[in-house]
Amino acid sequence: RERSQPEWRFGKISGMIETAENVATQCGIGREESDAFAAESHAKAHAAWEAGKFDDEVIEVKITDRKGNVSVVARDEGIRPETTPETLARLRSALPDGVVTAGNASQQNDAASSMLVVAEDQLDELGLEPMGFLTGWAAAGCEPALMGLGPVAATSKLFRRTGASFDDFTLIELNEAFACQVLGVLKEWGFEDRDRLNVNGSGISLGHPIGATGARMTTTALHELRRRGGGKALVTMCIGGGQGMAAIVEGV
Repeated sequence: RERSQPEWRFGKISGMIETAENVATQCGIGREESDAFAAESHAKAHAAWEAGKFDDEVIEVKITDRKGNVSVVARDEGIRPETTPETLARLRSALPDGVVTAGNASQQNDAASSMLVVAEDQLDELGLEPMGFLTGWAAAGCEPALMGLGPVAATSKLFRRTGASFDDFTLIELNEAFACQVLGVLKEWGFEDRDRLNVNGSGISLGHPIGATGARMTTTALHELRRRGGGKALVTMCIGGGQGMAAIVEGV
């Protein structure tokens, strides 16, 4: 970090929580709206599981403990359907007078996700039926101390590159690293149509396993587009260190 993010240039960056608090301060995001967003994420994820929306994208995992007992993990364990803004309001903030709490931040959990991306001309040769097409993508940098706003820079670059706009998308998948970070991005975007945003939950409710989230978000978006008969989804996320990535996937 001393070489990639020197303090003389970027200021002191202690960790992810601090960067989220920076976003909250800069964008004017408060504790109450962050807790409300987190509760909404849990409600969406719970409703999606109850409706069977994840059945086709989740594979059961068998785990054997030291005594030889076998248990099966078949469902996301971090979803709390009983969560409300009122219950979240009782939690202490991670930093003094801060916005971020254990309840309105993404969960640290174990998971894996995979997807197959191939050139279009290989579909017939390999006998594959696509769920969708990747029609555009972009990566961009931002201030490391405001890494949560990475999707703003990445999406702006993507839209310039492709000519797309928010009106083109059926779904928006924006990773929920922190509630205040998501709300900060939405504010910077000027995006208010929450009915298209993370319709089946995201990092706060489903979890944010590092290295698996991007594929999970894209897979979830493609399954939802299939249920809706097609359309396009914007999939975007922030990246620690001061980056953002954004992609457009089109369902078939």
